[in-house]
Amino acid sequence: MSEKRCYSIITELMQIPSIQDAIELVGAGQAKLNTHKQVYAPGPYQILARVEAVGLCFSDLKLLKQFDKHPRKGKVVSGIDKKILKEVPSYKPGSQPTVAGHETLCTIVAAGEKVSRHRVGERVLVQADYRWLKTAESNAAFGYNFEGALQQYVLMDERVIIDPQRDESSLISVEKGLSASSLALVEPWACVESSYTTQERNTILPGGKLLVVAEAGRDIKGLKESFSPEGKPASINVYCDSNNRFETLANPAIDTVRVDALGSLPDEGFDDIVYFGSNPTSIESLNDKLAAGGIINIVLGGQKIARGVSVGIGRVHYGRTRWIGTTGNDASESYEHIPATGEIRKNDKALIIGAAGPMGQMHTIRLLCCGIEGISITAADIDNERLESLERKACAVAKEKDVKLSLINPENESAQAGFSYFVIMAPVGSLVAQAVRDGAEGSLINLFAGIPVMVRQEIDLDRYIANKCFMFGSSGSRLSDMKVVLEKLRAGQLDTDCCVDAVSGIAGAVEGIRAVENQTMAGKIVVYPQLENLPLVKLADMKEKYPRVAQKLNNGMWSKDAEEELLRVVQSDRVDNE
Repeated sequence: MSEKRCYSIITELMQIPSIQDAIELVGAGQAKLNTHKQVYAPGPYQILARVEAVGLCFSDLKLLKQFDKHPRKGKVVSGIDKKILKEVPSYKPGSQPTVAGHETLCTIVAAGEKVSRHRVGERVLVQADYRWLKTAESNAAFGYNFEGALQQYVLMDERVIIDPQRDESSLISVEKGLSASSLALVEPWACVESSYTTQERNTILPGGKLLVVAEAGRDIKGLKESFSPEGKPASINVYCDSNNRFETLANPAIDTVRVDALGSLPDEGFDDIVYFGSNPTSIESLNDKLAAGGIINIVLGGQKIARGVSVGIGRVHYGRTRWIGTTGNDASESYEHIPATGEIRKNDKALIIGAAGPMGQMHTIRLLCCGIEGISITAADIDNERLESLERKACAVAKEKDVKLSLINPENESAQAGFSYFVIMAPVGSLVAQAVRDGAEGSLINLFAGIPVMVRQEIDLDRYIANKCFMFGSSGSRLSDMKVVLEKLRAGQLDTDCCVDAVSGIAGAVEGIRAVENQTMAGKIVVYPQLENLPLVKLADMKEKYPRVAQKLNNGMWSKDAEEELLRVVQSDRVDNE
C-alpha cells in the first residue's frame, strides 16, 4: 500500500501520510483537485486533524469567485504577532492558493508539545470566524486566509484559534456516537440560529459616536432618554439651523461639536444617528455615515417623507446596521420597538421567501421545531423540485409539532397578506421593499440572504416607520450558537442531517461546488475527504448506485446508519481494487 493510502481508525499508532488529496482554490473561479498536497507536520503549538466530513456552503462559492478580493482572504493586520503567522504553514492570505471548507468535523491525530487545550484522539467542531484577528475589511477565518477542511488533513495553531479576550478555543469537543455529517452541519445550522438569537441594542451606544441632525424648525426631543443606563455616548456631533438650538444640547460631560456641513463628516463614522426631519435626500446622505453595528433613528414629527428612500439594505446583513423611527417627535419612542432578538414570536405568521434551498430548508425546519405557540409558516419557492424536497422533509415535522405549514410557488399562487415575520433567503432588494409594503404592523424582517454590502433598495420608510417594522440581519455564527445547535442535536430536538441532499468524496467536491453555484441541489452536500474517489451522489440516486446505503436512509433522508454503510462500502470497494 502506498504512503498516501495509509488509512486506519484513529489510534496512538496511526500512520499519517505525508501527502494528501485536497481541493485547492488557486485563483478567481479556479478550483482544482491536488492529489499531492503536503500534509504539514505540526509545530510546537499546532495540531493536525483528520477531516471526517465537511459541508459545502454558498460562502465557499463566494470565496472561489472573489478569491484574493474576498475580505476574509486578506492579510491579518492586527490581533497576533506577525512572527507567529510566519510559523503557520496553513496561513494563506492574498493570492496564495488556499483550501475552502468551514462546515466540518475533524479528529485530532497529532499535536505539538506546547498544545494545551486539545489532545490527540479528540473529535472537534470548528467555529470558523477568528473575529479577534482583523483583516483590512473583515476578520480572519478558517477556510479563507487559513486553510479549511476540503482536504484530508488540516493544520491549526492554538495561538490562532484561541480568542484572547474570552480565553476560549474555536474548537468544540464532541463525543463519539453522532454521525460525522450531523456534526459537520452544526455550523450552518448555527448561522441560522444566530439570525434568531443575536441580541439587539435598544439604546444609544454608551461610549459611542452620536450624530444628531435637526432640520429647520424641528424640535430635538428624547435624546437623553435614549441614552443607555450603562453610560452616555463619548461624543455628539450636531447639525442644526441655529447656535441657540445647539446650546440646548451642550453637555459638559460629553464632547459636543457643531457641524457646518454633513458632507464633511466621515463615512461610516457614527454608531448612532438621530435625524429630526422628513427630507428623503438628507436621509439618503446619512445612510453612508452609519458605522457597522450602528442605528439610524428617523423622528418624523408628524410629517411624511412622501417618497421612497434608498436604503443600504446590504449593510443590514453584513454590517448589522439598523433602521428605526417614530411618527412622533420624541426620539426615545423609536427604541421601544426594537425587539430583544430576532426570534419569531407567539402567533406570528411567517413567510420564508426562498424556503426550499439548502439554508431555506434549515430556516423552515428550525421554525417548525422552535416550540413557540400559535405560529404558522408559509414556505415559498419558485423551484417545484426543491419544494417537493422540502415537502418530504418538513410536512412530517409540521404534523408532529402541530404547526400549520403551507408550501407555495409564488409564480403559480399568491401568498396571503398579513404576515408578521419575514425570512428573506434570496439576495433581491425588491423582496425587502415588498415585505415592508405587505407586512402587518410590528413586522420583523430577517434579511438572512447575503445581499451585497453596497446594495441599496428604495423602501417606503413612511410605512416602515408607521407600522413599527424592524429589519435585521446577521452574517456567520458565534461559538455560543454552535453550542446551542449541538445541544439540540444531542437532545434529539433537531436532526441536522435532514437537510442533506447529496454526498461525495474529495473527487466529487469540485462538482459539488458547481452544483452549489448552479443551484441544482435542494439541500446540503456533505463531502467525506477520506473517500478519495467517490463522485457526487444525490440521495435520490443512491438506490441505483449504492443500494446497501439506500436501505439505511431514514425515509429517504441521510442518517448515521447510511453514513456508516457508505464508509464501509466505499472503503471495501477501494481495497478490492488495489
